[in-house]
This record gives sequence, structure tokens and C-alpha cells, in this order.
Amino acid sequence: MLLPVLIVLGLLAVALGRHQQTLAVGAALARGETPPVPAVSLPAFDGPPVSLAGLQGHPVVVNFWASWCIPCRDEAPLLEEVWRAYRSQGLIVLGVDTQDLEAPGRAFITRYHLMYANVRDPDGSVGRLFGTTGVPETFFVSSDGRILGKFPGVEVGRAAWHDAVSGLVSGRAHVPSA
Repeated sequence: MLLPVLIVLGLLAVALGRHQQTLAVGAALARGETPPVPAVSLPAFDGPPVSLAGLQGHPVVVNFWASWCIPCRDEAPLLEEVWRAYRSQGLIVLGVDTQDLEAPGRAFITRYHLMYANVRDPDGSVGRLFGTTGVPETFFVSSDGRILGKFPGVEVGRAAWHDAVSGLVSGRAHVPSA
């Protein structure tokens, strides 16, 4: 009888630890801190897996999206626009298709003519590490691998996007969060 209780307690401890890590990113950003980007590798739609740590040295916009997300459809062309405008300054835009099936994700990429890199997070585990609360949600990562800010949702206007990315590629210490 003691073994089942210990197993349940162990599972609860693991779940609580993951929940605390998820809360840590959001809480750190709210306090004005810049937490490190999670050290994970994600399967690419085409090509080898992408390591977030391997992107250090470049400013990175990490956008969590899903093919079933209506607001993501509005945001995708804007992300493509931002990537095209700032890629010559070293910007990497990384789309993360989360909690989605591969075929609809591929169709989304094709439909919106997305040329920036896209990877898969089928179970949403990487999104949880970032502390996402839904999709779309975008994180701005400095070239030294620190999360500087985020835009939750799609209500952010075009000018705010360009201001945030301009700040990111110029190395400003803080990207305003919406």
C-alpha cells in the first residue's frame, strides 16, 4: 500500500517542478529579469533538428503557433515581413508549431509562404518550458541567449513589432513586452 502512495507523490513532485519552471520564465520577465532560453533541440519540418543553444550569436524571435489557431493566421504574414526586413542584420525567426499534427503544420507553412525556419513541438513541452499561455505567443531572445521580452497573442500592431525587433537586433538591453 505504501508503494502506490510513493509513486503518486513522486509524480506530483515532478509535475510541480515542471509547473514551477514554467512559472519561472513568466515571473522572471515580470520582474524585469532576462532568463536564459531553455536548452532544447526541436525537430525541423525539413532538415536536422534545431538546437536553441546553437542559435546563440544571433538575435532570435521565437514564435509559438499552431495551424488550428485563428490569430496565428493573421500573425504569420507579419512574422514573414519582420524576418525579411531584419534578416540581413542577423535576425533569426524560429516558428514553433506546438500541439499540432505535422501535416496541418506543413500546410500552414505552405499556405502563408513562410520562408523562416519552423520546427515542431507536438506535445507542447517546449512551450511549457517557455511559459507559454496559449498561441500565438512570441519571445525575443538576445544574441547571448537571454529572453528579453514577449508578445502574448496577436493584438500587437505592426509598429510595435518593428520597434521590438529593431531593439533586439541593435542589442538594446530590453525589448518591451506587450
